[in-house]
Amino acid sequence: MHSAIGIGLRPPHYDVMLATRPAVGWLEVHSENYFEPHGRAFAVLAALAEHYPVSLHGIGMSLGSSDPLDPGHLARLRALVACVKPVRVSEHLSWGSVDGRYFNDLLPMPYTRAALARMSDKVRRVQDLLGCELLIENPSSYLQFEGEMPEWEFLARLQQESDCGILLDLNNLHVSAFNQGFSCADYLAAIDLATVKEIHLAGFTDKVLPEGHLYIDTHSCPVADPVWALYRTLCAWGPRPTLIEWDSEIPALPVLIAEADKASLILEAALAEGKEPSHV
Repeated sequence: MHSAIGIGLRPPHYDVMLATRPAVGWLEVHSENYFEPHGRAFAVLAALAEHYPVSLHGIGMSLGSSDPLDPGHLARLRALVACVKPVRVSEHLSWGSVDGRYFNDLLPMPYTRAALARMSDKVRRVQDLLGCELLIENPSSYLQFEGEMPEWEFLARLQQESDCGILLDLNNLHVSAFNQGFSCADYLAAIDLATVKEIHLAGFTDKVLPEGHLYIDTHSCPVADPVWALYRTLCAWGPRPTLIEWDSEIPALPVLIAEADKASLILEAALAEGKEPSHV
């Protein structure tokens, strides 16, 4: 398997990962699940970090909220970074708190100049505190606030104004493009692909409603063919750390490894082809 391809580490796979240490390039974990340094989850992560590069993927910082940054959350994240020494740290283009009360969801942003200025400032301050680049992931969306710019412009400007990196979730991109009626090609053309430091691949659910189809980012099934097609396009720009993400209805580890092997074959085929990339 190519070293650029990783998998998400989830509790059902702790024992088999420790026992077998499969040949995957790296592991990604949800940061907040490892804030307790005396729990088993942290012990497992510390043990596996001796054998695999680790990427920390946050889900609770609420960077898009008007709330101030939570100093307790940042202190725990900083401690985890110091212990694990991750190769990447990431968060989401979303919000999830009001007046210090948190929702168990990644809520959509209003894409306004005021929201951009506020989030850019927060990202810069987090990067200064952690002493490393923060990657920001594009969200999946099911509704949109009225804004002043499309999501792809907001993300591109956030990257420029905060000097962060981008975590490009191709499943989220496909889901949002279908639900919101925009073009994946337009989205990709608007961002600087050199700033994409990590790619996520996952599965989605097609929910049939009376009004029509709604794609839901469930991370509960194999990667869909249109998402693989997007990945083939991105592979023309060379290897990027790529994650197979599976968060619910988690299968046996060999199923996850098989998805990672598929990503590896696609990447290796693109590298062997060696053609100059065409514009996305």
